Amino acid sequence: MREILTEAAAVGNAIARTLTFRPRTEDGVHYYGEASQWVNGLLAGGYDLMTPPAEVSDTGIGPYPSDGARKLHLRTQFFYLAWGISPAMCMRITNLGSQYLVTAADKEGRTLDGGRHYTVSLPPGIPAARFWSLTAWDNQTRSMLDTPQRFSKVGSQGYPRRAATADPDGSTTVHFAPELPDGVPDGNSIQTTPGRGWCVCLRLYSPLQPFFDKSWRPGEIEEGEI
Repeated sequence: MREILTEAAAVGNAIARTLTFRPRTEDGVHYYGEASQWVNGLLAGGYDLMTPPAEVSDTGIGPYPSDGARKLHLRTQFFYLAWGISPAMCMRITNLGSQYLVTAADKEGRTLDGGRHYTVSLPPGIPAARFWSLTAWDNQTRSMLDTPQRFSKVGSQGYPRRAATADPDGSTTVHFAPELPDGVPDGNSIQTTPGRGWCVCLRLYSPLQPFFDKSWRPGEIEEGEI
């Protein structure tokens, strides 16, 4: 029995890890379509992971039907990374609640490597009325990266690290690398660890309409030179 349970724990972990970091396109989590690596399982499954949140427009509310069953892949994906959920995390209502996009791969679909240098560009007008942040997580522990930088996040808030600095064209470029690249402001970089994989979550607090209609979208993560 001990051998059976030991194997079951390993297999269960592998299944959960695969569903989380390599989600299936048929589960409908790729927010910008199959060509993008950014995923959002909550808008596909709702806070109960059974019914997608209703569409909200000037003409009224359009609820989605429920098939009466939990979407087990989406539930596994969410709770492998997080521990709590609420309706405010996936409402399709502007200026209320929060929205999340997660990716564990670069634009080519390759797993993010803590020993390499990557960048991501956030176009001007990041659609968050309150604040936004990018937070990197360790794929093994699913906690924030354990590095000398301490806080593996950048964003619009000036605490606990400096706020990110926008480029001259209004976009914001964020770097991920083991060492801070030359000439990059501290508030625009997240330190990673060689030999460890990671994922990143874009959080939008009080999201605005450009997020929902997808007229604004983050760039894909691209590998660069250290």
